[in-house]
Amino acid sequence: MTAYLKILRRLSKPHWFDIIELIKCSGGLSVGELAEALGMSYMGVKKHCLAMQKLGWLETWRSPKAVGRPEKLYRLTERLAPLFPSIGNSVCLSILEAAGQLEPNAAEKLLLTFFRSETERLGSMVTGDSVQERAEKLAAARLAAGQYSRCLWSEEEGLRIEEYHQPLQPLFEKYPTLERMEVQVFERLLGARVERSITRTAGMTRYRFDIFPR
Repeated sequence: MTAYLKILRRLSKPHWFDIIELIKCSGGLSVGELAEALGMSYMGVKKHCLAMQKLGWLETWRSPKAVGRPEKLYRLTERLAPLFPSIGNSVCLSILEAAGQLEPNAAEKLLLTFFRSETERLGSMVTGDSVQERAEKLAAARLAAGQYSRCLWSEEEGLRIEEYHQPLQPLFEKYPTLERMEVQVFERLLGARVERSITRTAGMTRYRFDIFPR
């Protein structure tokens, strides 16, 4: 049985996937924060967290607070990596490297073609009269593709899309120009200027796309 199937079998436990998803999109949460988000008792959530910690799915660390004792937070471990799809396998990277040996910039050209196809594919889904409406639909489409995407707006921070998983990240690390290609996909679909940034803290990586209507 694959690691993915083993995880799925155990995820039949009530609330386990909800807990994993909340932690994935935050980087780390205390039992109290999880209990509040789930509408459950503190002891009920703690029991689930301890069970998943024994399986090696969760780990804890102490987060300093401005006042008082450090707070104990839970975060995900690498054992849950099979749950989150990744395109960074050695075969894919090897193909791109081989293409680069045949022709200079061949790998970048192939990836540019991929992003153009993505723009066309998403174009029929990302519709709406306003930038915010299109951003909400883009976030929904990328969420369905496994990128843990959500569209947010506030007066302080404006309109943005935040994502907590990037299946293409191994390719981004190998070919940095892909970051600009991805931004261009957003800009064409939304009809707005987009700025991309990454924040890495503890066990969380957040990809943020700030959207500026023209």
